Amino acid sequence: MENGTAQNGTVHNAVCSSQSANGSCEVWSCNESDSSSADHLVIMVHGILGSSNDWKYAAERFVRNLPDKVFVHCSEKNMYRLTLDGVDVMGERLAQEVLEVIQKNPNLQKISFVAHSVGGLVARYAIGRLYRGPREDDAEEPNANPNKEQPRATIGGLEAVNFITVATPHLGSRGNKQVPFLFGLNALEKAAGLVIHWIFRRTGQHLFLVDNDEGKPPLLKRMIEDFGDLNFMYTTCLILDLCYIVGWRTSSIRRNNELPKWEDCLNEKYPHVVHEEHCKACDETDLAEPFSTDDKFDKIEEELVTGLSRVSWEKIDVSFHTSRLRLAAHSVIQVKDESMHIEGADVVQHLIDHFVL
Repeated sequence: MENGTAQNGTVHNAVCSSQSANGSCEVWSCNESDSSSADHLVIMVHGILGSSNDWKYAAERFVRNLPDKVFVHCSEKNMYRLTLDGVDVMGERLAQEVLEVIQKNPNLQKISFVAHSVGGLVARYAIGRLYRGPREDDAEEPNANPNKEQPRATIGGLEAVNFITVATPHLGSRGNKQVPFLFGLNALEKAAGLVIHWIFRRTGQHLFLVDNDEGKPPLLKRMIEDFGDLNFMYTTCLILDLCYIVGWRTSSIRRNNELPKWEDCLNEKYPHVVHEEHCKACDETDLAEPFSTDDKFDKIEEELVTGLSRVSWEKIDVSFHTSRLRLAAHSVIQVKDESMHIEGADVVQHLIDHFVL
C-alpha cells in the first residue's frame, strides 16, 4: 500500500492494493470518495515466465492518475511456468479469471486490457472467448453481472473500451528477424523453430507457428478471424517497442516496407516515444494483393498482417536504442522492476494519458 498525505485523520490520494496468497494483485483508489465508485476494470496481463508483480508500477500509477475511476487487476492465473502451456490454454484461464473478478465486483460497468509481450496474445484469445457483439446482446453471459444493461459490444458483460498491447509478437516469432537476438541469420532462425518446444514448450510452438493441433492451422492464424465459438476481431489500440526480444515488425503489425522512418523524440514528457500513427481498419478492397511465395511461413505471416489490418490500430513506436539498458528494453518498457527499469516511466505515462475512460 502506498500512503498519501494524512490531514486530520483523513487519507488523501492514496493507492490501496491487495495481494492474495496466489499472487494476484488488485489496485484501487482510497480517495475521500468511496473506492467502490470505480466502475472501469483494467486487466493487466504479464508476459512469458512473468508474474502479476510485473505490472505493479503501472497499476499503481494508473490508479494514482485516475482516482476512483479504475479498478486494476493484475492477472495471476498464468504465472511463471504456466506461461509455457500455450496461448489457448492461458487464454481460457484468463477468461475465467476475468469472469471471477467481475462476479466479485458487481459495480463494474466497463473493461479494458493492458498486456505485455505474449500476454497480448493471451488477452486476445481471452477476449475472443468473452466477447459478445451487438447481435448477441440478448445472450446471457455466464457468471456476468445480473440485471446489467448490455451495451453494444461486451466482454464478460461489461462495455469494451481499451485493448492495449506492449511489445507483443502479433505475427509470431518465426524468422525474418522477428527475434532480434538471432541476428537475422537464417540457420539460427530455422534451428530455433526446431528446438523451441524444448525451451518454451507449447507456447513456443504457437509463437514459431509450428503447432498443428489435429490438422488445424497455426493458432495465430486462427486468431485473425472468428473461429468456432471464438470472436477474435475487434477494434484495438497498440503500444509497441524496439527491443532485443520482440522484433519491430511483429510488435507493430507491419511489413518491412511499412516500417516508419523516425528521429529521436524531442518531446520532453515522453522522450522514448519516437513515432505515432493511426491506422484505420482496411476493408477487402484496401488490402494488399495476395502474397505469392514458396515459403509457407512467409505466406502465413502475410496472412496475419492482412487479417489484423481489418481492425483499427493506434501504433506508438518506442525506442530505447540510446539507453544503457537497451538490451533490457523489453522489461524497461513496462517498468517491470521500478528500481531497475524506471527509465520506461514515460511510456507508462503515455499509456495512461491516452487511456479512454
